Amino acid sequence: MVIIITGTSHTGKTFLAQRLLERLHYPYLSIDHLKMGLIRSGNTSLTPLDDDELTAYLWPIVREMIKTAIENDQDLIVEGCYIPFDWRKDLDKEYAEKIRFICLAFSEEYIRESFDVIKSHGCDIESRLDDGWLNPKILIEENRRYIEGFSQAGEEVTVIESDYEDSVEKLLGLVTEIV
Repeated sequence: MVIIITGTSHTGKTFLAQRLLERLHYPYLSIDHLKMGLIRSGNTSLTPLDDDELTAYLWPIVREMIKTAIENDQDLIVEGCYIPFDWRKDLDKEYAEKIRFICLAFSEEYIRESFDVIKSHGCDIESRLDDGWLNPKILIEENRRYIEGFSQAGEEVTVIESDYEDSVEKLLGLVTEIV
């Protein structure tokens, strides 16, 4: 099984991927690591700030890695924000059936009530570049965009409205039941 975890910045994608890795012992692919490897090696002129262009650039690579894992009957966790809303259109049914998709988002109310806590957990798993640009308005707009985009594409979005840890534990339980 391939598990795709996406969502906006600071929603805990890497945290959830790490917890799944610990429970399931699946290999883990960070799209951010792939992005930085391609940028630092000079294989692209894109920068970490070119989000939309990076999605178009990275998704075909990630998609083919996912297909290869499925073809070889290998498990894989893929985590990152560079997943297009309509990602399923690029995969035949036999591939899509072997993917568990998770999109994390915060409700507007949760962001307003917990912004400082959200931001304080930004480096829990890996070091993050300066996120001084992040404010509640930007986070609300990005989460709204992800919720609307993935919902319109027919995807389920896990909207965290209160206790983050409880929401993650429920997701972990659902995913480990399926596996």
